[in-house]
Amino acid sequence: MRLILLGAPGAGKGTVSKVLTELDGSVQISTGDILRGAVKAESELGKTAKGYMNRGELVPDDLILGIMEQRLLEDDCKNGFLLDGFPRTIAQADALGEMLTKLEIELDMVVELQVPRDEIVARLTSRRTCSNSTCQAIYNTRFKPSKVEGICDVCGSETIQRDDETETAILQRLDTYDEQTSPLVEYYKNQDMLISVDGTSTDTVVSTIQDNLSS
Repeated sequence: MRLILLGAPGAGKGTVSKVLTELDGSVQISTGDILRGAVKAESELGKTAKGYMNRGELVPDDLILGIMEQRLLEDDCKNGFLLDGFPRTIAQADALGEMLTKLEIELDMVVELQVPRDEIVARLTSRRTCSNSTCQAIYNTRFKPSKVEGICDVCGSETIQRDDETETAILQRLDTYDEQTSPLVEYYKNQDMLISVDGTSTDTVVSTIQDNLSS
């Protein structure tokens, strides 16, 4: 399968991706992953991206697209891929479409995960992360708490609430998503590529995608 997953922060794109990749060997690709991979590999594009990242600047779209193109040409993408959190803007979507055409890669569909705003806030404000930088295990006080409150099950370090997962920060992230990324829903709908799914249930999302792929 070759999909784009759209959805606000906390909509469950990562969880859905993990289930889908286990079904047919597709790989999950996020902007952060490919940037970190390119930097670690010390490719020319990766070295350029590292310069922007070290200065705390946004990596330009053309550089991200160049790294994305290299990633899609790797062998593990032959079974399919799930683009998680990319594209984020109409400009990125236009550039991605041109790149996929050049590579003769055809998307199966674009999937929008719809989750109520209050549910997303509840999900993210209850998330806790291991403070140990080499562990980073993730818990949720509602669904997956650590065995001992505030202590990581894996390494015994303190679990913390990240700065970007406070209610104030989350609401700001959601506003940014609505402004920049939600227009992509209409963009792909106009191309007859979009399906919208209730994202409150991972099982519903996965079964809906499977049904659409087989129809």
